[in-house]
Amino acid sequence: MSIFVAVQSDDFCVASEYDELRQQANCGAIVTFSGLVRELSNNILHNMTLEHYPGMTEQALIAIAEQAKQRWQLGAVRIVHRVGTLKPQQQIVFVGIASAHRAAAFAACEFIMDYLKNQAPFWKKEHTAQGDYWVAAKVSDQQALARWE
Repeated sequence: MSIFVAVQSDDFCVASEYDELRQQANCGAIVTFSGLVRELSNNILHNMTLEHYPGMTEQALIAIAEQAKQRWQLGAVRIVHRVGTLKPQQQIVFVGIASAHRAAAFAACEFIMDYLKNQAPFWKKEHTAQGDYWVAAKVSDQQALARWE
């Protein structure tokens, strides 16, 4: 199984990431997730700054992919996460899974996103019309993670 992880400020191309996953032999399913910076429901978001700990972040993402590999038979995992300043509707994360069967690909993709949201060392600061603030962990994200334990 191949694992690819990138943490970068540059945007990514979903089609190119998908094409990389298609190169895996004996894979009959590809599942992808692409997350976007979204508007806030109660405030105007100007942009978001994502910070990370270089080296540590990549290792954490690889460890998450390895955990998925232990749970399901996967052909490939690709994780791309952006850092820096991003505006609403810009791409922030890509997770792609290639597997022989769709059930494993869907489950692994969801698993990776749940672990990424809770365990990857990223810090988000939202810049809004009301001021700037660091984003705290959400109970709903922790609840999503708990179902995998």
